[in-house]
Amino acid sequence: MMAFPPDTSPAVPAVAPPEHEHTVLVLQGGGALGAYQAGAFEGFAAAGASPDWIAGVSIGSINGALIAGNPPERRVAALREFWSRVSAWSPSADPAPLQPVRPWFNRFAAASATLFGVPGFFRPRLPHEAIGALGIYDTTPLRDTLLELVDFELLNSGAVRLAVGAVNVRTGNSVYFDNTRRQLGVEHVMASGALPPGFPPVEIDGELFWDGGIVSNSPLWYVLDEAPIIDALILQVDLFSARGALPTDLDQVQERHKDIQYSSKTRFNSEQLRQRMALKAAFRRLLDKLPAKLRNDPDVALLADASQRTEISLVQVINRHDTRSSSFKDYEFSRATVNELWQAGLGDVQRTTAHPEWCRATQHHEGLREFDLTK
Repeated sequence: MMAFPPDTSPAVPAVAPPEHEHTVLVLQGGGALGAYQAGAFEGFAAAGASPDWIAGVSIGSINGALIAGNPPERRVAALREFWSRVSAWSPSADPAPLQPVRPWFNRFAAASATLFGVPGFFRPRLPHEAIGALGIYDTTPLRDTLLELVDFELLNSGAVRLAVGAVNVRTGNSVYFDNTRRQLGVEHVMASGALPPGFPPVEIDGELFWDGGIVSNSPLWYVLDEAPIIDALILQVDLFSARGALPTDLDQVQERHKDIQYSSKTRFNSEQLRQRMALKAAFRRLLDKLPAKLRNDPDVALLADASQRTEISLVQVINRHDTRSSSFKDYEFSRATVNELWQAGLGDVQRTTAHPEWCRATQHHEGLREFDLTK
């Protein structure tokens, strides 16, 4: 079995942290593709971009809890341990000689996860357990893994703000469990990743919750609603690419459908952010034209408060890598693919932080700047 790559990240960041007041890490859902986020975080940590706020959905919440629930020097190691565990029992081989049959190898790995589960994550229910169950799989292994790898006392200490997105099964409303408003436990992280019909809903305070990606797979909107006036470097790691090639067979049709479905709210959120910034600038220009006698008008004061200047650098890192896992790429946990995704995320962030534009992203400026430096 191919060994998971060793942790070679430096204990101390190689460069000074960004100049923005906040560094926000925004993590999509995407199952097995979350290994890409883990590699991306390793790259950002090495560049000194340490988040003080993490917003995640589904696997993004799990990765976020592993980061927020460990001290800085242990975060990459905790992520590495989790991803090593979930790929430990899956078929594994060196990708180089495997390439001619890689799609079939990946398909077998996905089938293995479907039939036998994923270690440290989920297992199939026994026949007697399936009666009356609200999910195909039992996610108790994930609970045990999180309790072992995440220090929930540290997670709730306020050192890093963590918000995980879920959906109320009864109302259909999106809900974010935020450690600035309540103590987060393992159940909140599991609720964010309870994707039906595979995983059962999680009960919290008498209500049942499912995976937040059902409503929106990108938590950027939550950050913007919570902090409309913010000075922040926002690092958004997307697991599905909105743009892609036209499909040529049914497998590619299903993959393309999944990419569009789970990346749609990302495009919507980015457009909303651009419109919000443009509207704020227009309000400020209008207010500057008003005569002095109107400056104390309550409506003018309200508009002035809502249009305060914001400094946001939105750095997008998008998984555009093809591991040849087609439409089942979000539940294909082979060691070869998990390793490849981790290295892809790390490489994309290394190219991003080495790009001359990275310096602009980390510096103060007025308004919104958007960066996609691995296009």
